[in-house]
Amino acid sequence: MVDTPFNLHLVSDSSGETVSGIARACLVQYDDQAITEHFWWLVRTKGQMSRVIDGIKASPGLVIFTLLDPTIRGPLEQACRELGIPYVSALDPVMDALSNIFDKEGGHEIGRQHTLDDDYFDRIEAMHFALAHDDGQTLHGLKDADIVLIGVSRTSKTPTCMYLANRGFRAGNIPLVPGIVLPEDVVAATNPLFVGLTREPKSLTDIRQSRLRLMNEDKSMDYADVDLVKEEVAASRRLFRKHGWPVIDVTRKSIEETAASIIQLYNERNAS
Repeated sequence: MVDTPFNLHLVSDSSGETVSGIARACLVQYDDQAITEHFWWLVRTKGQMSRVIDGIKASPGLVIFTLLDPTIRGPLEQACRELGIPYVSALDPVMDALSNIFDKEGGHEIGRQHTLDDDYFDRIEAMHFALAHDDGQTLHGLKDADIVLIGVSRTSKTPTCMYLANRGFRAGNIPLVPGIVLPEDVVAATNPLFVGLTREPKSLTDIRQSRLRLMNEDKSMDYADVDLVKEEVAASRRLFRKHGWPVIDVTRKSIEETAASIIQLYNERNAS
């Protein structure tokens, strides 16, 4: 383990979502390194950039930025060169490749990916849909969903639906509860892609026990009994096979990985 923290400055003229995502994707490969991240968002004036440069001087370290305006990024690059600090423009390689393909320079409109266009409002509508159809709250509207996730308790149905909604998919989910039969009119819907989510019984039991302790809930011990959980998981798999639904084991998957697999299934289904 490296004890001395490494300074990393992330600078953006917008929300910082892009540069943060790039940094996270790379930093996971260095999980033994102590990192101190410095976030500088919505940097759009020379005055704001001066404060960023002062911060970099105070805590020297690698600078990664997504800045489109040359008059704002220019002072940062110059300061980094004078200080001998490495810096990387995260967007340049992609923008250079696109300009070569299209044989023209791209625009410099800041925050254009967050424009309030039709796609934006589609995502907001999808979020409302996911909230309204979470955990089987409203079943009658699920026939209009793009994706319906089905699984036993604690298989990450809700966060996966919210992630899918943020990508513009109308997603809902239904919990599988022992002794409760799914309505036939729901599972017979032809528009949604139904996907079964499952998890290894031991992992599921541990998560449920942790939730009971955290929430101080007085649920029946059946909820976290390993033998009964095994039967729950087995019953859910039988149901998935009966309906021919694709199944994703989320035991060792992040929400992003699970959602990516679901989106791939959705695209393959619609392409056929």
